[in-house]
Formats: sequence, C-alpha cells, structure tokens
Amino acid sequence: MKIANNPTFLIADDHSVVRQGISLVVKELFINAQIHTAGTFKDTLKFVKETKFDLLILDINFPDGNSINIIPEVKSVQPDLKILIFSAFDESIYAMRYLNAGATGYLNKGCSEDEIKQAVKSMITSGKYITQSIKDRILDSYISKTPINPLEKLSIREVEVARLLIKGYGNLEISELLQIKKTTVSTFKNRVFEKLGIDNLAALIELFQLYFEDNK
Repeated sequence: MKIANNPTFLIADDHSVVRQGISLVVKELFINAQIHTAGTFKDTLKFVKETKFDLLILDINFPDGNSINIIPEVKSVQPDLKILIFSAFDESIYAMRYLNAGATGYLNKGCSEDEIKQAVKSMITSGKYITQSIKDRILDSYISKTPINPLEKLSIREVEVARLLIKGYGNLEISELLQIKKTTVSTFKNRVFEKLGIDNLAALIELFQLYFEDNK
C-alpha cells in the first residue's frame, strides 16, 4: 500500500544497482517521495548542504572513505537528520559502532524486501530501526552488566600494551617503553587476547578500529 506522504530521501551507496533498488522500494512506500542518490562521500555531503532530508540511507564503504567519518559532518549540517546504515557488513560487529556514532538505524543488505520496507517506514515514523538481534544484545548487556564494547573489559595497562602491539612494537620494545618486564608484557598480551576472545594481531587491530574511541 502506498502512503500519501512526501518525505525527502538521500540514498548514498557506491553501487548504482543498490541505489536503484532502494529507490524503487521507497517509491512503493511513499507515493510522492523526493529521492536523491549519491555514489561518493563528496556528493553525499554536497547534497546534505544543499537540501533538507528526512532520511539518509547510507552504506559503510565508499571509494573515498568510510561512513563512520562522515556521520559527524552530516550531523553538523543537519543535526536532526535520521540516518539508516544499510550495509553488507555483519551487524553483530558493526551496528553498535555506527549507532554510537550517530546513526539511528542499521540494516544488513542480506535482509528481505519486506524488512527493508519495515526499516524505512520505522525510520520515517519513529526515527529509529534496529533488528531484534541487536535489541537482544543491548538487553543482554544491560542485564548481565557486561559492556557491548569488548574493549571495556581491558584494564588501562592492557589497553596500553594492546595499542603498542597494534603499532608494531615487539615485546622487548614495549617492556622498555612501559618500564615493565618482558615476561609481564607477554602476560598482558595473553590477557588481552583471552578477554577479547581472539588469537592473533590482525583480529586485535580490527577490534580497535571498530571500538576504540580515538578512532572515531
């Protein structure tokens, strides 16, 4: 059923087939919708500065950057703009980071057309949309009093060691920089990996890119 309303949309994705597909879904929902599309961050920001939008449907990766960096810029221009992240990236890993950055919805591209419609309608009517699995994660975190951000499990010293490992320092260099024993560095490293449930440096780097506040 079409809804007699005329919200204004900006669909930002570097794949034209996605932009076209979402545009068709939006037109089915909102008979008089005004739809703009952008394939780069540069064009996205240009549109945001020129036009007032009700909803920005935003991919994560673009040729000219990552949308975690564009959200603050978009919000500085249009503070009340609703942002739905629409990405192929796993929501269990990425959703909370983008919600914390200022988006108010997250949807995986592997979802059904009906769920896309549900998400778009929810964003327009209530300004937010998250799947049941993300709601469950938030509730579980609240009930169990365990952080959604896994890095919050680490002590200050463990964070210091982890950051130096990510920068490429070896155990000996870290021991000299922090003035602790080399064996103590190894102990901290093992604790970091155990607390985060990982077993290699690449996984540690990815987690810090996702969750560490200095990277926002």
